[in-house]
Amino acid sequence: MNDSWQSGNSYDKFMGRWSALVARKFLKWLSVPPGKTWLDVGCGTGTLTRLILKEQNPEGILAVDSSHDFISHAQKNITSPLVRFKVGLAQSLELPSGAIDAVVSGLVLNFVPDPEAAITEMKRVARPDGTIGVFLWDYAEGMQMLRFFWDAAVELDRGAEESDEGLRFPLCRKGALESLFLKAALKQVESRTIEVKTVFRNFDDFWEPFLEKVGPAPGYVMGLGEKDRQKLETKLRKSLPTASDGSIPLMARAWAVKGRT
Repeated sequence: MNDSWQSGNSYDKFMGRWSALVARKFLKWLSVPPGKTWLDVGCGTGTLTRLILKEQNPEGILAVDSSHDFISHAQKNITSPLVRFKVGLAQSLELPSGAIDAVVSGLVLNFVPDPEAAITEMKRVARPDGTIGVFLWDYAEGMQMLRFFWDAAVELDRGAEESDEGLRFPLCRKGALESLFLKAALKQVESRTIEVKTVFRNFDDFWEPFLEKVGPAPGYVMGLGEKDRQKLETKLRKSLPTASDGSIPLMARAWAVKGRT
C-alpha cells in the first residue's frame, strides 16, 4: 500500500499534538546522559529531533527520513548548527559503523519495508554500549483517535480494513518490538507502554486533519466520494465520546522498547 508522506504541515496537524507528548516521555525513559551524539531514524517533521535538541543537551544530532518534503519542513523549523538533516532509508543508513551514541526512531518502523534490517542498521551504527530506542503506536487498541475512525469506516465499508493500521502492522502489537530487539541480539532490552491524553476542542478540530492526504487514514478519507465521506463524518459525530462542552478527550498509547549494543 502506498502511504503518502508529502506535507509536513498536514502531518503536524494530524499527529503533532500526540507525537510530541509521547516523545517527551520516551526520551526521559531512555535516560541518555548529556553530551552524546544522536541519530533520529525516520525523523519525519522533526518532533523527536526538536525535543532531543531542547532537552538532552546533545553533542550533535543526525536526522534521517526518506521523505524529501518532511526533511525540507524540518530544516525550515530546526536551524541549530547541532542538527544535520539527510534524506535516507532506515534499512540502509549511509554511516560508518560505531559512530553514534544513541539511535532512536519514533512512529515510523512499521512503515519501513524491512524492520529487521532497520534494527540491524541501527545496531551497526551505534557505538559499543550505545542506546537504541523505538516507539510505535498501539494502533489495534490504544490509539483512540484512529481506533474510533477505523471502526466507523469498516462498519460502513468492509474494504476499509485493508487500510486499517491495527490490522496492517503486527509490529505495533504487544511484545513485537521487544522480540525484534531480542532477535537482533541487543542487550538489556526493556519495554513499556507510554500513554498520553489530548483533548480536541470540538468535532471540527478532530475531523479537519483527516481531510489532508497524509498517512493511511486521511488517504482513505480523501479517496471516498463526497456522499460516502459525509456518511463517515456523520457516523463519527455520533460515536466519538463528546463532552457537554463539545470537546472530545481521547487517549493514545504507544509501545516503546530500548536496548544496548
